[in-house]
Amino acid sequence: MKNFFRNTIVQLLIAVIVGILVGVFIDGAPLSVIVSLKHISGQIIFFLVPLIILGFIAPSIAHLRSNASKMLLFAFGIAYLSSIGASFFGAAVGYQIIPHLNIASDANALKELPENMLRIDIPPVMNVMTALVLAVMIGLATAWVKSDEFSRLLDAFQQMVLVLVKKILLPVLPIFIFANFCILSYQGAVTKQLPVFLSILLVVILCHYLWLALLYGIAAIYSRKNSWQVLKYYGPAYLTALGTMSSAATLGVALDCAHKSPILRREVSDVTIPLFANIHLCGSILTETVFVMTVSQLLYGSMPNFFTLTLFILMLGLFAIGAPGVPGGTVLASLGLIISVLQFDEMGTALLLTIFALQDSFGTACNITGDGALTLITDTYEQRMADSDK
Repeated sequence: MKNFFRNTIVQLLIAVIVGILVGVFIDGAPLSVIVSLKHISGQIIFFLVPLIILGFIAPSIAHLRSNASKMLLFAFGIAYLSSIGASFFGAAVGYQIIPHLNIASDANALKELPENMLRIDIPPVMNVMTALVLAVMIGLATAWVKSDEFSRLLDAFQQMVLVLVKKILLPVLPIFIFANFCILSYQGAVTKQLPVFLSILLVVILCHYLWLALLYGIAAIYSRKNSWQVLKYYGPAYLTALGTMSSAATLGVALDCAHKSPILRREVSDVTIPLFANIHLCGSILTETVFVMTVSQLLYGSMPNFFTLTLFILMLGLFAIGAPGVPGGTVLASLGLIISVLQFDEMGTALLLTIFALQDSFGTACNITGDGALTLITDTYEQRMADSDK
């Protein structure tokens, strides 16, 4: 029984269920404690994220030596193609379905949260993009100068970060997820706002699953391996993403899932999983595309024309690369596009932010799970490059 409750999936499910139930009844001072708990646990998690990126990407790139730069370029390319491909797929579905849906736009207001009683800020030593670029630069430099001494130093740092993930990040995650769902339940997001857009949300989630099936199918064909040997280990990462709504906060669990796959090489997955967590946002931009079409139909009487939407999607794929891996990061990074390309006013932008926040966990879960398929493709590409060099 002890082993049962130590299972990551079980812990996350319990955190979600207990959080929702507690949120129905909680109020007053206990709610203030939950708000503080969410803030502090989130601060700890996001403080560790740059360290995880630096600790896993830099040493792994260093070990790849001559193939490192080619593999990185390949990884960026397939991440962009997957993201815009998912977005065009969402647009095609949206053009067919949205005109036939009767969705009310008067979402009920959420309850206000009490003030955070214990606001302890723990700013990360660097932001996510700085950590990503620094890790890539250090890894490439180490590989190009073939420094065994610095490579061993990076390996030692990786082991230190791995201990932090196991002893701090993983135990804190269920607390963060519990607090998140408790607050959502109290505010009414679970029982009030979600049903308002339930029909379009179900369409989006179905699109996520279809896109994941396509990605893993392509990965199986390209690698000539059974991609189920990757996908079947992604349950904990999917559930963690649902609870945290953040690719960054899910990074430690995603790495653990990839390490369990017998067909993924660790030296490759240690590079690609943190990398794709920051640049591959297929689920999020698929969702954003469908939702901007929905909001445009609701508020302005029509969806964006094909040319405007194509321009938006192509640019959104680039903006997604620089989006922070935090809840709502994708839509926040693309607000300039939404206003300038799609001509959304304040009401349209506010409504988009609201409904995007309601599904953000599903988009993030799709992003994280899709990273496994792209890792299998990248692993195969790197192996073939290495074989051709022999």
